[in-house]
Amino acid sequence: MSDHKKPRRALLGLVAVALIGSAAFYFTKTGDTVASEALDKAKASQKLQSLAELNGKAPSHRKLDVQTWNTAEGAKVLFVEARELPMFDMRLIFAAGSSQDGDAPGLALLTNAMLNEGVAGKDVSAIAQGFEGLGADFGNGAYKDMAVASLRSLSAADKREPALKLFAEVVGKPTFPEDSFTRIKNQMLAGFEYQKQNPGKLASLELMNRLYGDHPYAHASDGTAKSVPAVTLAQLRAFHQKAYAAGNVVIALVGDLSRAEAEAIAAQVSAALPKGPALAKIAQPIEPKASIGHIEFPSKQTNLMLAQLGIDRDDPDYAALSMGNQILGGGGFGTRLMSEVREKRGLAYGVYSGFTPMQARGPFMINLQTRAEMSEGTLKLVQDVLADYLKTGPTQKELDDAKRELAGSFPLSTASNADIVGQLGAIGFYNLPLSHLEDFMQQSQNLTVEQVRDALNKHLSTDKMVIVSAGPTVPQKPLPAPSDKPAEQPLGVPEH
Repeated sequence: MSDHKKPRRALLGLVAVALIGSAAFYFTKTGDTVASEALDKAKASQKLQSLAELNGKAPSHRKLDVQTWNTAEGAKVLFVEARELPMFDMRLIFAAGSSQDGDAPGLALLTNAMLNEGVAGKDVSAIAQGFEGLGADFGNGAYKDMAVASLRSLSAADKREPALKLFAEVVGKPTFPEDSFTRIKNQMLAGFEYQKQNPGKLASLELMNRLYGDHPYAHASDGTAKSVPAVTLAQLRAFHQKAYAAGNVVIALVGDLSRAEAEAIAAQVSAALPKGPALAKIAQPIEPKASIGHIEFPSKQTNLMLAQLGIDRDDPDYAALSMGNQILGGGGFGTRLMSEVREKRGLAYGVYSGFTPMQARGPFMINLQTRAEMSEGTLKLVQDVLADYLKTGPTQKELDDAKRELAGSFPLSTASNADIVGQLGAIGFYNLPLSHLEDFMQQSQNLTVEQVRDALNKHLSTDKMVIVSAGPTVPQKPLPAPSDKPAEQPLGVPEH
């Protein structure tokens, strides 16, 4: 469910992170020969900061001058001028994720996956060749809250203008060819068959159903084996007309562009989209009752997932909870969970915790795989670690160490145009202040042990856990005693 993330991503919540293991991605990879040549030229002209120039010091943080406006059609635009490379990145973020599927789970993902399958006069191959021939890169994906479409292109007018024209057609006027629709459906159905052999995925699906009930977040972004065959092309066209409307998009732009050029690009893309307003924000879920479920599955290991409702993306406790989770289980080695479960007892390859804030309350989750014969004891150990952490909060040393790690990794959050465009997309989509990154950093560095502990206890409780396991029912063994050199070594790479 919750993948191991780099510290900066766990703390900053980049848009590109995978949401709850149920998001699905469809990317069209294109050639980058022309773009690579431009990059080489930029390096040769010393536009890029080299490691030698750093001389052992941390890279300086880029203070972003974020400019924002609305297009005539109602699209919200965020722009950062960055002249270091002769390229630009654009990301369109629509409130068109699987939470908008209604009674047709999989509709949002299918619509997004079909964008680059055909436009007037071009099939999927011609579209891919069109981007490739310009040294441009197109990407798309669908998640719980959002659907995205992105373009990376050289900023020179002779490459930029045709790339933008093709991009605007793909996003605004897809033809949804029937043969492609059938192919993608079959691919998704094959994926559902594979899921039956993946206990982690089965546990994830069951967990989300228990956690969210009838809420739109309950079903997987890729739908179900029953729902996907029933989706029609007419539904895709109607969903595109409604959810890909200009009033329902945030346009993030970063790169070698002037304000006037950025305005022209945003206006061109916005005008190509269907006309319409923003969709209503997703309602908050109802707090579920604590429960325990088990999925019988033949395996040497047992997947354990523990979750409860967390926060939405604009919660004022976001910084405190991010810092608290980093210490509990969000930062890899050295966290409370990793220390007790892996380093002292060798019970798991890894154990991770994380908040996934969304438009509505996303989950807080703890996720691991352990030996089947020690699954019950390992589950209790994880619960005990969480309970103790909520009771005491972090130590001053743990908090100081986490602050230093954040301060050291924070410059990476804006190290590239791709990083910046992701940050802008999140700021615009979740209506965060333009100063969000600086605010987050300042708030995090000013946190006290008491503030972190109080925030964790405000939002988390050991009595509210929804727990799902997937694995075999086998006789249980006692856990080994904690040791600096545990007799039981962690299992290798997780089975699934």
